[in-house]
Amino acid sequence: MKKHSKEWMLLGVFVLLFVVLSVLSPDNFLTLRNVQSMAFQLPEFGIFALAMMVTILTGGINLSLVTTGTLGGIVSALVMAGIYAKGMKEEIAIIAALLVSMGISTLCGVLNGYVVAYIGAAAMMVTLGTSTLYEGIGLFLSKGNSISGFPSAFYWFGNGTIAGIPVPLLLFIIIVAVTWILLEKTPWGMSVYMVGSNKKAAEFSGINVNKVMLKAYMYSGFLGSLSMIIMMSRYNSARVDYGSSYLMQTVSAAVLGGTAISGGYGKVFGVVIAVAIMQIISSGMNIFGLDRSLTTVVTGIILIGVLTLNFITSQKGSLIKNKLKEE
Repeated sequence: MKKHSKEWMLLGVFVLLFVVLSVLSPDNFLTLRNVQSMAFQLPEFGIFALAMMVTILTGGINLSLVTTGTLGGIVSALVMAGIYAKGMKEEIAIIAALLVSMGISTLCGVLNGYVVAYIGAAAMMVTLGTSTLYEGIGLFLSKGNSISGFPSAFYWFGNGTIAGIPVPLLLFIIIVAVTWILLEKTPWGMSVYMVGSNKKAAEFSGINVNKVMLKAYMYSGFLGSLSMIIMMSRYNSARVDYGSSYLMQTVSAAVLGGTAISGGYGKVFGVVIAVAIMQIISSGMNIFGLDRSLTTVVTGIILIGVLTLNFITSQKGSLIKNKLKEE
């Protein structure tokens, strides 16, 4: 229980926020319409947050996460619209688009991972540079315009329901489960934590550090494509600026969820709860008529606050350890 105290504390904050908003505005917040609206919006942000978490666990970061997904989305949108315009079956157009989106975004992840792991460049600078690259290619291909003309069946991924449960939420639950299994139950997942904790020690343990990091960025890119597919379906179009507001929010969600910014520690459960908390805050601000741009301000305050708290906690922990050693 103590080992996961951060995650359980977050769950308590989530429950408290939910109860407070339900009491303050039961006619607006605690309604099926609002809950379902949050269930449709949360998955795209949640998947991005998990994608960011995976790279942070290795001691890196992926600042090209959103543009990785966007580039895959732009290319897949052009492919899907082109195939559908030629009169081919909806299923063929959609399957081709899904494969192209996942393929392009994963390749972007490979490029990020290769430069970070094998060349040894700083993850922040590499992904900042590739973010500009991917955005530029997306702008060139789309001419800065929205791409539409998708098959009507594609609308289902972001707006459909199964037994009243939003399809995006079901997809998110599957991705959460898969990510948890990969990180907690596979040799690669254990290696990710070891690399983030101490690269040198991981190397001496026989772990192929470069390969582990490359796979982390590949998986991050893959998840970025899934999030963008849901977003494209919700808006029934693709644009190069979709999801641009999510980048810093994903870092905030990962850190708020207990992921150590220096790598080596983080739980999927914590990130999911953090995403839910941020979604509730955003929904609450919307209900009370506050400017949506304040969400970014709140995100910044949360990020600074959590980083400061984590730093103070780690400093106290170090002092206690030093005192015990002296004794």
